[in-house]
Amino acid sequence: VVMSDYSENLSYKIHRASSYSANYIPDNILVNKPNRQSSRWSSGTNYPPQFLVLKLSEPSVVSSITFGKYEKTHVCNLKKFEIYGGMEENNLIELLQGGLKNDNVPETFSLKHKIDGKDFPCRFLKIGMLAIIIKCLTLLIFRKIFQHKLQTNLEMELPILSWGASFNFSIWFVELQGSSNPDLVQSCLQWYFKYREREAIRLCLKHFRQHNYMDAFHSLQKKTKISLEDPLLSDLHQVLVCESNFEKSESIIEKAIKDGKFNSYIGRQIYKPRWKANHTHSEGTGVNPPGMRGGHQMCVDHINGIIYLLGGWNGVEDLADFWQFCCKTGVWKCLSQNTADDGGPSARSCHKICIDCKNGKIYTLGRYLDSIKRNQQSVENDFHVYNIMEGNWSLISKNVSAAGGPKLIFDHQMCFDDKTNTIFVFGGRILTCSAPLHGPGLPSSAHDERPIPEFSGLYSYNVVTNVWKLLREDSGNAGPQDIRSRIGHSMLLDSKNHRLYIFGGQRSKEYVNDFFYYDINNDRVTVLNDGTRKEPGLPPSGFTQRATINSELGEIYMLSGLSKDREKREENMHNSFWVYLIGENRWSCIYKNTIPTTNGKPVQNFDYDCTKQEPCPRYAHQLVYDHTQQVHYMFGGNPGKTSQPKLRLNDFWSLKLTRPTEADILRKSRYAIRRQTFRELALRNPVSALHYLQSNVSEVVDHRDAKEATEFRLLTSTFNDSNSNYLYADADEARAGRTALFNSLVKYFPEQMCQPKGNLIDLISF
Repeated sequence: VVMSDYSENLSYKIHRASSYSANYIPDNILVNKPNRQSSRWSSGTNYPPQFLVLKLSEPSVVSSITFGKYEKTHVCNLKKFEIYGGMEENNLIELLQGGLKNDNVPETFSLKHKIDGKDFPCRFLKIGMLAIIIKCLTLLIFRKIFQHKLQTNLEMELPILSWGASFNFSIWFVELQGSSNPDLVQSCLQWYFKYREREAIRLCLKHFRQHNYMDAFHSLQKKTKISLEDPLLSDLHQVLVCESNFEKSESIIEKAIKDGKFNSYIGRQIYKPRWKANHTHSEGTGVNPPGMRGGHQMCVDHINGIIYLLGGWNGVEDLADFWQFCCKTGVWKCLSQNTADDGGPSARSCHKICIDCKNGKIYTLGRYLDSIKRNQQSVENDFHVYNIMEGNWSLISKNVSAAGGPKLIFDHQMCFDDKTNTIFVFGGRILTCSAPLHGPGLPSSAHDERPIPEFSGLYSYNVVTNVWKLLREDSGNAGPQDIRSRIGHSMLLDSKNHRLYIFGGQRSKEYVNDFFYYDINNDRVTVLNDGTRKEPGLPPSGFTQRATINSELGEIYMLSGLSKDREKREENMHNSFWVYLIGENRWSCIYKNTIPTTNGKPVQNFDYDCTKQEPCPRYAHQLVYDHTQQVHYMFGGNPGKTSQPKLRLNDFWSLKLTRPTEADILRKSRYAIRRQTFRELALRNPVSALHYLQSNVSEVVDHRDAKEATEFRLLTSTFNDSNSNYLYADADEARAGRTALFNSLVKYFPEQMCQPKGNLIDLISF
């Protein structure tokens, strides 16, 4: 969804308020007067529940909410709140949990406005702590249908909080954005009512089948012509639950896996990161692996399994060495101690390289240059290429700026598109003769004395025609199709969709946290997050992000390792790893480590796994990704040790992200089915059951998994125990077990194929 699709300001009035203090009436939030201390709603007490109910002038799709603030910090600002919405005041679902910063900057939050990919309208919005009695069974059904938090007769546990612990709650101004287009809203309402009725019937069908009321089940299904689930799952239920045909059940599961039915489930599973310190050696006698450095560059040849490393800064001087690392043998090889002597680039840091794996070419552009070394000749932006097969460097251009390319830049980004033989270059700080920057590889321009810093735009370069083209100039105030340039950002080429994903970075002293992609074929920018909307589950903005992409899987990976607060860098450094699912437009955090360390040694990650080793937080490092083997590699960087500012690292790590595979799911499914087979066989033929347990069940048990191994041993040890809970007492109990097994297998299938998650009996409250 493009942000502008739902940008209409929606009118509303105050419908109800829990309380208010004298003169601080709820209607005050309708006008934005940040310079008036009294222009706000303030609750009459700080004891929850406290809330405001807003009623829109007409049903609308509400996509975001903006909170205005007082011109100064204020203890009554909302530190924590929640927002619910819906068509009826007593039938609201949760749209947002959030909080405001205690400052004077207005904040905009995105609101949930889609269910099952469909827009849903609201007439009422409620801000605060919610406690409402649900009086209608259909409203209870609605809660189970959509599996969202719905207001119930129980008080919500998450209260509204102010920044001052003993102060009342205040809201200064509220603005709602979305769409009140009658055609859109009417179609949403029609879908909403039909969907709710259909899901209520499906809940009844599920209840009838679970309790073996098959006459009622078939009668309701025939009358309404509504299916409970996909025919494949109906077949599985018939074979497994009704007929106890376990072998055929396994065959259905096997076919479902081959047909890719479980891909969606596997894609939703959280990756588990496995860091490994690579204890490498170098080729040749008396030659050490690459030394300590930051601001270097790496690229990976995924066809041949080779990583290349060029240059960097060792804390004292720029480097000009050039290395390759063989992923199979774990051996470093020095290709050149000084590339300048071999016709290549001079010593440099904060440059960029990209690789053309098909044609065996490595391109490098840009560098940082200290102000005292700058003159008209030194600030020329030279452009080099390395021929992997021939093992030599060539100078493409002494100064690409003269040919329509960017000026001399550093901390930019480069990508190579092998479909069009095009290099894309975006961002970076422009260096000029008069630019008094201080020190290479700075994580920001905080020490820059130039009043107006210059940033480079988006360029393309065709390696066949040798033609540069400016695609987007830098725009400080980016419009819908403009791009704000920056440094220290990420730019990734999605070869499948032919897009450039760009996010993060820094512009002067501002940390940029927008997220967008550039459509190469259509020369169009699409904003995924403009950086002004506060949404849960987003990675923090920061300079030290390193990102990679797997276009085939539709996933972006990001490693973040430095706090924004540079004054407390050593205390606040952290590692966090994020995955972005392109198809779902969703970020998820794999792990986070906030344990400070600066010596480059492995640390313990108490958020992830205390027994695992991982690299210490850092910046100015490099992270590359071999998408063929699905392995990340990280080398070097600056540990940010304030007492040793010249210290750099030379540790080398690999990162493998793992999650269940199709084979894992098939084995677990077989184990569950055969465990059920054993329990039922024990009712009829204990001898055969014991043999089946020792052969058929044992072969699908993961004996390395402590939980499964213990359960298997328990099955064996309790076989002769008549009081064992692992053995069934009668046929009815066995059928209930098969039903539970079916429900556990259903979770592997896409949600649109499955029966509703809720249960009818759970809707009854007392």
